Amino acid sequence: MRYNVIRKMDISNGPGVRVSVFMQGCEFHCKNCFNQETWDFEGGKEFTQETIDEVLNLGEKDYIKGLSILGGEPMHPKNIDATMELAKQFKQKYPNKSVWVWSGFRFDKDLKDKEVLKYLDVLVDGQYVDELHDPTLKWKGSSNQRVIDVQKTLKNNEIVLYA
Repeated sequence: MRYNVIRKMDISNGPGVRVSVFMQGCEFHCKNCFNQETWDFEGGKEFTQETIDEVLNLGEKDYIKGLSILGGEPMHPKNIDATMELAKQFKQKYPNKSVWVWSGFRFDKDLKDKEVLKYLDVLVDGQYVDELHDPTLKWKGSSNQRVIDVQKTLKNNEIVLYA
């Protein structure tokens, strides 16, 4: 498992100031992807417990509202275990800070039975579709994507969008 970059103070990917981790590797290759440098599974840097520890240390600051995990593709079979471990440790240390994940995989089709969901607050699901791009959308790039409240969705057993 590899990652591309850690942003220590990100205001673009979720509410408030956040720590963002961009995982390395994606097979979707969406047209006009904003992050093509993350496609190669062999690129970036090795993801280790030291990487998680760095993210946990960055999360200590009071102004950090949560963790955002993007890509690349954090839910790809090659990445999902590391994504889960990062989300789990972050949520255990900071239960009142949110964990957001962006994935081209669909919640109800691909992810609904994955253990990682226990540690997520919000999942932005669905591949970016350039023809559906809308710069006025909040937290997503194209209108086919959904911003899902994961815990309410799991509780209600139906998709609940984040308000």
